[in-house]
Amino acid sequence: MATAAPQEVVNHKPLAVEATTEPPLASAMENPNDVVEDRSAIPPPHENVDDQTPDPSAAMKSSKGSSDRDIALAKVEDEKRLSFIKAWEDSEKSKVENKAQKKLSEVSSWENSKKASLEAQLRKIEEQLEKKKADYAEKIRNKVALIHKEAEEQRAMVEARRGEDILKAEEMAAKYRATGRAPKKGFGCFGS
Repeated sequence: MATAAPQEVVNHKPLAVEATTEPPLASAMENPNDVVEDRSAIPPPHENVDDQTPDPSAAMKSSKGSSDRDIALAKVEDEKRLSFIKAWEDSEKSKVENKAQKKLSEVSSWENSKKASLEAQLRKIEEQLEKKKADYAEKIRNKVALIHKEAEEQRAMVEARRGEDILKAEEMAAKYRATGRAPKKGFGCFGS
């Protein structure tokens, strides 16, 4: 009868083990896409084929292993979620940086084109002013030349008139000497 008792015990598993043990990855089967990548991180459940007698501590270990597995799966899921969030954040930051760099480039391009346009206008105005300055300078030089010419003509007329007046005075003085008479006008203080 000693042999019959162990067979009978082998066929009946303890109720605590049946209620607490879950099939491997049963909780993860709700999200089959997430579990496929993480299976390598979960160790297979430990089974003792040699033990024929139920051990209450084995039932506790099995229950604890399932709980540890659930905790490990939860940690992996959290790490995966955090990794995904970090990747998304980096992607968004790089998009923002690229957009900002593009806008800054556009602003710089706009600024450079406006500066170039204004500098071209300034050069054009400066050229126009230089041309006007040269025109005005030439007009002023022409006016100065005309004034100088007119002044020379006036000087020449004054010199000619002076020469004529000197000759006239010399002729009159010679005439007065020849006739012996004194001039009537011109010397009011000497006249009698």
